[in-house]
Formats: sequence, C-alpha cells, structure tokens
Amino acid sequence: MSSKQQFQLFRFILALGISLGISMLIIFLVSKEPWTAISYLLLGPFGSMRHFLSIFAQATPLIFTGLALSLCFKSGNFSMITDACLYISAVLTAALAIRLSLPFPLHPLVILLLAAVMGGIIGSLPALAKLYFKANELVTSLMLNYVFFYLGLFTISKYFADREAGTFASLKYAKTAVLPILVKGSKLHLGFFLALLLAVLFSILLYKTRFGYELRLSGSNPSFAKMVGISSSKVILLTQVLAGMVAGLGGAVEQMGMYQRFNWQESPSYAWDGVIIAILSRNNPALVPFSALFLAYIRVGADIMSRKSDVQNELVALIQALLILFVTAEAFLSGWEHRREVKESLASSDAGLPAAENKPAAASAESASESNPTVVSAEPASEGDSTVVSAEPSAETESTASAPLPETGKEEA
Repeated sequence: MSSKQQFQLFRFILALGISLGISMLIIFLVSKEPWTAISYLLLGPFGSMRHFLSIFAQATPLIFTGLALSLCFKSGNFSMITDACLYISAVLTAALAIRLSLPFPLHPLVILLLAAVMGGIIGSLPALAKLYFKANELVTSLMLNYVFFYLGLFTISKYFADREAGTFASLKYAKTAVLPILVKGSKLHLGFFLALLLAVLFSILLYKTRFGYELRLSGSNPSFAKMVGISSSKVILLTQVLAGMVAGLGGAVEQMGMYQRFNWQESPSYAWDGVIIAILSRNNPALVPFSALFLAYIRVGADIMSRKSDVQNELVALIQALLILFVTAEAFLSGWEHRREVKESLASSDAGLPAAENKPAAASAESASESNPTVVSAEPASEGDSTVVSAEPSAETESTASAPLPETGKEEA
C-alpha cells in the first residue's frame, strides 16, 4: 500500500470516528438510556444470525447502484439515470415473473438478461442527449427518472395489479422466478454473490483494460484524452450503457431475491444510496462492496436500536451526512498531508546529495589526467594474459625535459 493510500485510509477511519463520536454525543443528549441505544447501534447486528445476514441482503442493491454510479463518476459524467434503470428493470422483472413460464434455472437467467438490456437502453438516453443536443446529463437524467417512475406505476397498476390485494401490489411471482435463499431463515440470496462478481469484473475492466484506461483518462483529463486520439463520445456512451445495465441487474436481483410481488409504490431510492457508496469508495469498484456493507451495517444497527431503545433510526441519516462531509472535504487533514509530502521530498533530495557531491571530484580527476601529456598504449597480450596497459612519457617529452636552457648572458657578450 502506497503512502497516499495509507493516508486516505487513515483519513476515512478518522472521519468515521468523528461521525460516530458526534452521533453518540447526540444519543446522550436525547436518550434516557444512552448506553443501551449505543450498544444496539454498534453491536445489534451481531445479536443473531438473522440480523447479521440481513447486512449482506441490504448491501446487495447498494453494490449494484454503487458500481453503476462509480463508473459514471469515474468517466466525468454525472448522470443519475440509474434510478430509472433500476425501477423500470424491476417492473420488467415483475412482468416476466408473472407472465413468462420457464423452468427454474432458465427463468431467472432470461429475466436478468432482459433487465440488463432494458437498463442499458434507458441508461444511454442522457448520453445520447448530451452528444447530439449538448444537453446536461444531470438535468436530463433527473427529469427522465420521474418519467420512467410514473410509467412503471402505470404499467403495474394497468396490466399486472392484484385487484384483490388491499394495497398497491402486483400478482405473485412464479416460484421458478425467485432467486434461492442461501441460508434458511434469512434474506441472504444468490444475488449478493452476483454483485461481488460484478465488482471484481469492473475492477479488472477499469484498471486492466484499454477501455478502462480511456475511461479514467477521459474523466480526469478530457483535453489530453482528446489530444491523444481518444473518442470521448464513444467512452461516454459505452459508460452510460454499462452503468445502466448494472443498475438494471440490481433491480431484477432485488425483486427476485427479496420480494414475491411488486409493491414499490414509491421509489426505493437505491440510486441515491449509490451516490453515498460511490463517494465513500472514491469511485473504486473494488471498494464498493466494503462501503455498501458498512452502510448496511449502520442501517441494520439503527433499525435494531429504534425497536429496542428510545432513539429513532433517523440517526443513521445524521451519521451518513457527517461521514460524507468529512470524507469529501478536501481541506480535512490537507495541511497534515502537505507537510508529510514536503518531508518525503526533502528526505529524497537529501539522499541524492552525496552522489551529486562526488561528481565534481570525478570531473576534476579527469581534467587532471588530461593535463598530463602521457601516452597510453593498450597492447593485446597473449592468450591467458590480460591486456597490458602502459603509461610512460613519450620520447619528445623526455627530450624536451632534458634539453639545457639557452644561456642568454653569453650570447649578449
């Protein structure tokens, strides 16, 4: 781990500690049993196997949306169409799970494939609007989220609603369209491992492939990317399509793994949670699962705390806000980081001084050897002997040195 990565880790841990410290202070101010509330918040998820495994179940959709938005933000595009991709793919999943009749292994695979295609199509719309009409992708994506949300509500209520249910809900899904539960009595399903697999694949794509290099360069320095011949239009479009496909898979996995019928009368806001995950992971796909698990852990603990103490689970919103504030604040510990970099640069320059000081000495030795008029002859020796190098004054030098000086006084006389 490099020194910069170590600093970022230390910075995150310190931000987390400050956020939790402020939250605990608030608990002491508003609660009559603060120690009980804090213990349920921090240790409640370990109270039972069901609570512990619910962390992984809640983290699953966060990983999908976190990966999608990390990819968008890494490319320098701030599209929020992930919300529409997830919701419409969930609606499509409900339709296929109700009307399509296929055996178990094939039924979920077909749904996942079509949900990914649907998410990719919707995800490309803000990119196309930006490329052809110069429209801001953030504005168009937020507007399209409302369009597709109400389109999904209309589709479910018009064609797939259960008229006998007392609330907004679709007909029940076919049993062949439900993802298997991995641990009996919990909500952990197969979709969690699919999310981890996608995190690994996107890490390889982003840091080990040519397209990943073009994506990162386009996001960090678009002018230089254009100068070296990278097509930013292609990068933007492909990135939005991939992000939409990941979000579409997230909607399908969440419906088939956690629900038996569609009942999302309001947007589940997983895309906005994905923004938090992308910020905490700094748009690194390898860190997205850890950020999602952390956020799910805090939420499970807050839910247990609200049911077993006098503190409501809205406290988790405060923890999220404080954590994001400290993590995204560039001035947080920036002075300490600057001093550390200066010390490292000075240490490296001091280490290079002795070598620099020896160079003048070597140069003077060479100039001194050039001032002496010696003849160096290198004759090849016989086999087995090394080359004989002789350095002797030449005959002209000896004669010049032994010749007597002219007697100027006698010539004048």
